[in-house]
Amino acid sequence: MAKNVAQSPLETSMASLDQRLAMAKRCSHEGVVAGAKAAVLASIATAIPTFASARMLPWARANLNHTAQALIISTVAGAAYFIVADKTVLATARKNSFEHASNN
Repeated sequence: MAKNVAQSPLETSMASLDQRLAMAKRCSHEGVVAGAKAAVLASIATAIPTFASARMLPWARANLNHTAQALIISTVAGAAYFIVADKTVLATARKNSFEHASNN
């Protein structure tokens, strides 16, 4: 009997809102995962030359203490995370927007 009852506009808009919220959650999750992967890779790619230069180069040995080395590595990792996460969220949202427009 419930199949014959039409949904009210409020129920339709709530269903659409739930669908949009789920899509936004999925987009942000994809961004977090991609950003975390980029941060790990950036940390490794930055840590190796930073530690090597702090041991081998006289200027770096004199001027880069452990705090400076950690700051260099964490800054690069943080920047990589936010840049990649932002680009991933925007790309996913754009893709979903085009798919939604083609379905209508």
